[in-house]
Amino acid sequence: MKNTALKSFLLASSLLTSAGLVHAADVTLTVESWRNDDLQIWQEKIIPAFEAKNPGIKIVFSPTAPTEYNASLNAKLDAGSAGDIITCRPFDASLELFNKKQLVDITSLPGMENFSPVAKAAWTTDDGKSTFCVPMASVIHGFIYNKDAFDKLGISVPKTQDEFYAALDKIKADGTYIPLAMGTKDLWEAATMGYQNIGPNYWKGEDGRAALISGKQKLTDADWVKPYEELAKWKPYLGDGFEAQTYSDSQNLFTLGRAAIYPAGSWEIALFNTQAQFKMGAFPPPVPKAGDTGYISDHPDIGVALNAKSTHAEEAKKFLSWVASPEFADIYANALPGFFSLNSNPVKMSDPLAQEFVSWRGPYKSTVRSTYQILSRGTPNLENETWVESANVINGTDTPQVAAEKLQKGLDSWYKPAK
Repeated sequence: MKNTALKSFLLASSLLTSAGLVHAADVTLTVESWRNDDLQIWQEKIIPAFEAKNPGIKIVFSPTAPTEYNASLNAKLDAGSAGDIITCRPFDASLELFNKKQLVDITSLPGMENFSPVAKAAWTTDDGKSTFCVPMASVIHGFIYNKDAFDKLGISVPKTQDEFYAALDKIKADGTYIPLAMGTKDLWEAATMGYQNIGPNYWKGEDGRAALISGKQKLTDADWVKPYEELAKWKPYLGDGFEAQTYSDSQNLFTLGRAAIYPAGSWEIALFNTQAQFKMGAFPPPVPKAGDTGYISDHPDIGVALNAKSTHAEEAKKFLSWVASPEFADIYANALPGFFSLNSNPVKMSDPLAQEFVSWRGPYKSTVRSTYQILSRGTPNLENETWVESANVINGTDTPQVAAEKLQKGLDSWYKPAK
């Protein structure tokens, strides 16, 4: 009897010890991100899908407010307290982290073969030798509109600049809706959904961007000033007090049905689908005149990297390889419509608004935001200064020409194009 009791005790102890070992073997990876809107999707779709196939690895998605992310992440990385997985901004911001040896070279990571050189370009060194983030998605700029409002007022989707202003005039004259839901308080909204949205139609997308980097064009040239002249015309169509209107205020104005048109990025789709109680459509930036070639900002927006100081590098690499897989691409593109996969494997999207945005890739020429590569590596930072001047132009505190002169002067103070 005593022997039986002893055996039972030893067996129970062994099982408890084994359970403890299994528990101890679990590794938790923390994901740093600015995408706080995505918390529910990570918790309900992305994390369960990964953990189901990778027992022993737990994922915690830990987002920071978008406007605070860069500063917060840099401080954490410098202090050695950042999470294992770093969500990457495109181009220079992440390149700087890699150059500081805070991100790991993942060029040979299994799964990276699923991305073309173009898809990896936003997270690859200038010499093309090292890639440091797994590409996740790009976003497309344009305008989201209230279909019910357009139908009620008899407005057709504008294709040209003149048609765009005619639509705005009709909406304003009716008085039911604010024509454009955009504010200038947060600064970046004016630049990202304003200047970078309509600008490529004037500086001709990649041709103009390359010319600016090479020094063949300047921000004071007509093709770069013209978008600011157009932005200045938006002021009468914005809501009262737009100068104090935040990004979230703009989102709410539109989704509550109080504004007819929202200068947008496709990243808004998932949130708007849950909030708007009306039918929505989208249109690309109207061209200056009928027959002009149209351009869209189809911007590589988000990737993920391995923190060089992670104490769980092997587990983190497993996660990154999974992010590089077709399975993740399908989950992400459909869970977050408006974030378009950069994976070479085709992804079928079910969301009609996302399909509308991505359909522009055929007839329109794609480009990326003009300030993101090379031109924001110095001080003053051209991207941040473009935020300020875009808001100033809309507010009327700077003329388009003055804004352009300020930006070019700041760029000239540190940037010397390669000869």
